[in-house]
Amino acid sequence: MTARILIVDDDTAHRSMLRILLKEWGHAVAEADDGDSALAAVRAASQNSVFDAILMDMRMARMGGMEALRHIRAVNPAIPILIMTAYSSVDTAVEALRNGAHDYLIKPLDFDLLRHTLEKALAHTRLSAENVRLKEQIASQNPADILGVSHVMRELAAFILTVGASEATVLITGESGTGKELVARALHRAGRRADLPLVTVNCAALTENLLESELFGHEKGAYTGADKQREGRFKQADKGTLFLDEIGEMPSQLQSKLLRALQNGEIQRVGSDMPLTVDVRVIAATNRDLAAEAATGRFREDLYYRLNVITLHVPPLRDRPDDIPALALHFLGRFAAKNHKTIHGFTPQTLETLNRHSWPGNVRELENAVERAVILAPGEYITNRELPLSITQNTGSAAPSGGSHPYAGLSLEEIERRAIIATLRETSANKSETARRLGITRATLHSKLKKFGLEA
Repeated sequence: MTARILIVDDDTAHRSMLRILLKEWGHAVAEADDGDSALAAVRAASQNSVFDAILMDMRMARMGGMEALRHIRAVNPAIPILIMTAYSSVDTAVEALRNGAHDYLIKPLDFDLLRHTLEKALAHTRLSAENVRLKEQIASQNPADILGVSHVMRELAAFILTVGASEATVLITGESGTGKELVARALHRAGRRADLPLVTVNCAALTENLLESELFGHEKGAYTGADKQREGRFKQADKGTLFLDEIGEMPSQLQSKLLRALQNGEIQRVGSDMPLTVDVRVIAATNRDLAAEAATGRFREDLYYRLNVITLHVPPLRDRPDDIPALALHFLGRFAAKNHKTIHGFTPQTLETLNRHSWPGNVRELENAVERAVILAPGEYITNRELPLSITQNTGSAAPSGGSHPYAGLSLEEIERRAIIATLRETSANKSETARRLGITRATLHSKLKKFGLEA
């Protein structure tokens, strides 16, 4: 895939050699002879012709690579910058990584390594472009509707519009944190009861006695502490919608009373013999397999069939990875506004980290991670530093999709060197944390840093 690459080097011959090489690889090339010119080129680049990567020498006249790196990242932190340096100044290159460089290459350049490193940087650039594209996709949707750009979620959204217009009872299934309540709200909005109440009850949050009172209400004196009559959630939802979350946790004694309410449209307050008529559409949700629960007698079979008129399944986030960036950007916008912060998006590396996490807590875990990141973010882009360790530490073992492994064909020493550099970058050059993550002592780390020329 053709990319636009800026070469920054005051050595005319070296710059010319790189220009010829990159053009042979199919890329478009621009040139600058020092940091001043590079910064001017980045500032002048229009949105349609922004550089996909920058290949920059460390030592140059007027403005050197380190200073240029800081200025360029202030203008556009999403452009990956590859630093070129002599072996004797590798310690300076590590400092450049701390300041946001994507990677570094030692002169004289290994062309195979250059090509591989450049391809990785360009992959990050493409992820960065996703920030803009996904924001446009989200803007074209109603943020209150089902969020997701994946095929399965678009199909679910279309099905909701059809089902929502009916009066049918709906059972929403899916793992915890997948967004079942969001689906319930969308169903309510899509129906004729949209302007009437949507009342929610979490069946797992209350004891049996309290849940019965919560659902059906109680008379004054029905039990100790019942000092006045109380309307239940069914009555509050009259003419509207009642959402019963975690319906699989409902005690068996209450299941029969719920079945009566669904069949006859009648309820009784606790402590009363007088039936009350209600007109309520019921939507239920569960993370359990209710069919299996009914088959074993742990859930009333007749109630299951009454609830299961229409089933909507919300797939786990790991099965719809296309939705991860879109959801992350949606949450970022919401929490940035809530916390009065100006944050434009995620760095490419962070989007890649989010994409590679397995999300056992589903959308709820992603939402919490983004809220934390927004609160902690010191700049205008979210980086890996703001993500929980449970996310950043669990992505390193995931193999890249397609192609051979990036370490294939490398010597063990080179793999070890790269692992140390990558970990130093992840920990902002915190050597104690780097040693801990690598599973070695701090003394061993110091020894290896000297061995690889990473420490003076």
